[in-house]
Amino acid sequence: MAVNQGERTRRRLSTAERREQLLSVGARLFSDGPYDEVRIERVAEIAGVSRGLLYHYFPNKRDFFAAVVERESERMLRMTAAVPGVPVREQLTTGLDAYLEYVRAHAHGYRAFHRADATGDQAVRRVYRKALAAQERQILAALAADPEFGPAFEERGDVRLAVRGWLAFTTAVCLEWLRDPEPAREQVRDLCARALLGAIAP
Repeated sequence: MAVNQGERTRRRLSTAERREQLLSVGARLFSDGPYDEVRIERVAEIAGVSRGLLYHYFPNKRDFFAAVVERESERMLRMTAAVPGVPVREQLTTGLDAYLEYVRAHAHGYRAFHRADATGDQAVRRVYRKALAAQERQILAALAADPEFGPAFEERGDVRLAVRGWLAFTTAVCLEWLRDPEPAREQVRDLCARALLGAIAP
């Protein structure tokens, strides 16, 4: 009887907690299959809520997936934010360690984020590309403020292209690492660090 009473009096989730729960379920489902195969009813079923409640938070599937993508983008940007005044070379190892820890701890969200560009929905793709552009700007700003790499920005027109290519390279490496975690995180980190430094070396 005590157990049944406990179940009946289980704490209800706050609005923020419920939204986070739904986004976590969505990240898992979108990471495991193509966008078109994810059913919004399945999200509600796993979360233990009615379909109507889910639509209260997200008007449609497109908005729901876009929210999943935005959530993962915000996490990545926070985790890899530059520290003003610290040289890029010193920040790179620490930043990549944090990034790879995020990739491993939030594998479903990371995969779901990078599935967005493959959807046929242009609105979702715009959200994804906006998120990538924010990552690119964050890296470029850190490089521009760095005493070693900053001066090269005025002389070279390929730095932005190099950073964009490096982001694509790092994404491919991380997705493969999630499929085959045999290389140690330190090896993956050093590989990505060498790739960036080699691409932007003056």
